[in-house]
Amino acid sequence: MAATGHHGAPLLVVMGVSGSGKSVVGAALAQRLRVAFVDADDLHPPANIAKMSAGEPLDDHDRRPWLETIGEWLAGHDASGGVVACSALKRTYRDQLRHHAPRVRFLHLDGTPEVIGRRQSSRPGHFMPASLLASQFATLERLAPDEAGEVVDVDQSVDAIVQEYVDLSAVG
Repeated sequence: MAATGHHGAPLLVVMGVSGSGKSVVGAALAQRLRVAFVDADDLHPPANIAKMSAGEPLDDHDRRPWLETIGEWLAGHDASGGVVACSALKRTYRDQLRHHAPRVRFLHLDGTPEVIGRRQSSRPGHFMPASLLASQFATLERLAPDEAGEVVDVDQSVDAIVQEYVDLSAVG
């Protein structure tokens, strides 16, 4: 897509802590870029959802098969393009996704704990309780300079975030 400034259809992971807007922004970006979308939350095995619902953070052992499934989805959409909403909080998780889809880019939806906490409180019934927000921020490893991607502040409208990503990726 010409709007992305990259060769081929865009392949993107919208990343960030729980409550940053990954699902909403990811779906809007996929629609704007005319590619497939999947919310990685929908790819969690039932045991992971049960653990998070009980207020327990996932460990790397829990995440490994989930990340493999996401990586396989990305690899399967390499030619046609796609957007995944996935926390991808650690570099090792992003490396695992890149192993399957080397050209994947990341959009980090960044915000303060106060802004994210406010957003989380407006999502009643979501399986990730607000009590786990501190552990999400503690786990977060920001994109390194050698990682393909952009960082956008979440304290703006979804349309503004989507436009900022399109503008940034067109020059980056």
